[in-house]
Amino acid sequence: MSIFGPVIDVRPLFPLERQALLDLLRSLTPADWARPTVCPGWDVHDVVGHVLNDYMRRLSGARDGHAGAVFADDETLPAYLARVNGEFVQATHQLSPRLMIELLELLGPRLDEVWAAHDLEAPAGLNVSWAATDVGSPAWLDVGREYTEFWVHQQQVRDAVARPGAAQPELLAPVLGVFAQALPFTLREHDRPEGTVVVLEVLGAAGGRFWAAWRDGRWRMAEAGGEPVARVAMGQDTFWRLATRGIGVAEARARSEVSGDRELTDAMTTLLAVVA
Repeated sequence: MSIFGPVIDVRPLFPLERQALLDLLRSLTPADWARPTVCPGWDVHDVVGHVLNDYMRRLSGARDGHAGAVFADDETLPAYLARVNGEFVQATHQLSPRLMIELLELLGPRLDEVWAAHDLEAPAGLNVSWAATDVGSPAWLDVGREYTEFWVHQQQVRDAVARPGAAQPELLAPVLGVFAQALPFTLREHDRPEGTVVVLEVLGAAGGRFWAAWRDGRWRMAEAGGEPVARVAMGQDTFWRLATRGIGVAEARARSEVSGDRELTDAMTTLLAVVA
């Protein structure tokens, strides 16, 4: 029995998200490219350079079988990612905004072809550590994680330049659904009787209800049903920002409504869907 929910197929959305990003980037002034973002030490140019890195990394790895950078001795995954991402972003300081836009436009469709070739229910090429560390991830969750990363980075740029957008339900709802797959991992330290159910309600046009249940000795994503012993409700903007630590746990809790088992609601409001 899988711990994850039903397949979320984000593959048709990559071109739509990318077009929104490209339209945004083409509208920016030189001053906009230098504006700071929520990513510590990174301006808009740096965040776009990081997205370009993601395109190149996944093409090189998933398409070409290139192993990429190796871990240093005793380097943790967060430290490794911080180092290699920082190295690439530093190198992109040599690239003009125009060239980075052109590279994103060129490489995006090639990456779309990689995603299209995936069997979504096969094992993932890269496991999603924030969803589980003891069971393998399905390919759809790996692909979904990449979509959420591109979408979130676009929002970080939009926040920096005060240009809201790309938040229509068809683009945002899958982001919320993928992030909700972190619920079982978030609750992992809290054993409960068989059949115990909790619900996370994400409010807004792109939102929904996400259920988790304790079954066969662990938390799993579940279909709606039963009386939840814990309920957390928060707006869609609050949820994705919490999941990516665009806001902290205390702020997310202040924006939420909770009821029921306090230990479980406290855990649910620490949900994290990025490597940190």
